[in-house]
This record gives sequence, C-alpha cells and structure tokens, in this order.
Amino acid sequence: PDFRSVDGLYHQEVPDPPETILSHTFYERHKEEFFDFYRQKLIAPKARPNAAHVKLAQWDGWEAEAVITRTIDGLHQMAGSHEVLELHGSVLRNYCERCGKFYGVDAILHSTGVPKCSCGGDIKPDVVLYEESLDMQMMGHALEYISRADMLIIGGTSLAVTPAASLVHYYRGHRLVLINKSPTPYDTHAD
Repeated sequence: PDFRSVDGLYHQEVPDPPETILSHTFYERHKEEFFDFYRQKLIAPKARPNAAHVKLAQWDGWEAEAVITRTIDGLHQMAGSHEVLELHGSVLRNYCERCGKFYGVDAILHSTGVPKCSCGGDIKPDVVLYEESLDMQMMGHALEYISRADMLIIGGTSLAVTPAASLVHYYRGHRLVLINKSPTPYDTHAD
C-alpha cells in the first residue's frame, strides 16, 4: 500500500501512528515493536511491478535516463530499470549496525524479534527513517538528472513531503507531467 491515500498505511488501525513507529527514536527505543510493524506493513515479498514500473523499464536508457523514487520496495529494478535512485533506501538491503555486513530481505523476513548478525549486532533496514537524513550524494545525483531533463514525469506522490518534494524546483525543462490520485501543490504547473 502507499502511505497517504484513503487505503494507505497512514489510515490503517495500528497502536501508534506509522510516523512514530517509523522514526529513528522509536527504532532505537522499541526495536522489537518496530520490526513487528516493519515485517507486517513494509515488506511485501509477493508484490510485483505494475504497468507503470514496466513502462518505465521499457524506456530505460532511451526515453528515461533515471528513475528517482522514494519507494523502498525494489519494484523498479524488478521491472528492469537500471538507473534507479532510491532516495529513501530499500527493504531489500539491510546491514549490521556493528560490523556493517549486508543482508538481503530474507534476514528480516525469516527472523523474529530483532534480527541479529553473525557477529551479534542488530541488523537494520537500509531505509531512511523519520529523523534520519537522506544520502546527500544520492540527492546530488537526483538534482543532476532533474535539472537537465527535457521532460519530468512525477507519479504517485502528493508532493507534500520534503526534501524530495522540493526536487521539482530544480526542473528547467518545459514538459512537466503529474500523475497522482489526489491534487498536488504543483498541478497548475503541469503540462
């Protein structure tokens, strides 16, 4: 599910608001509860790319230089896109907080409680939680692609969450396409 639509994650009945559970503070203080929520709500091992993922992959390297996404599900790569900038990380990557060893999604899915590394450290998802900073190198690449794009297609976002929503300000082209279930603050700027 997405986050903000009527059926989205933020409108589901859970003990604490998702914004709280998905914060760095909550992760540090309540890791077991964090992972219960994370396994149930954010990892979708049966999810498959939809028609939009497939079309973007077909354009890969020709009409589309890059896909810049806040999604953390890996569906763009599964569809075949190669240059994917994951601004918020990916559930498919996880790392040990002690030794840095990387693990796939199965390390989280097939564990209970707090997943542990072979060294004994906690395994953390390679996703950006609330209160954490985005990777500035990744943001720089995104700005580079956006600033030189002839056409910018923005899909499936309210354009309400910064800093990712502010990336549209760096677009200098003249063909802006917005595709979203609900209105965005930039609808009047779209072609």
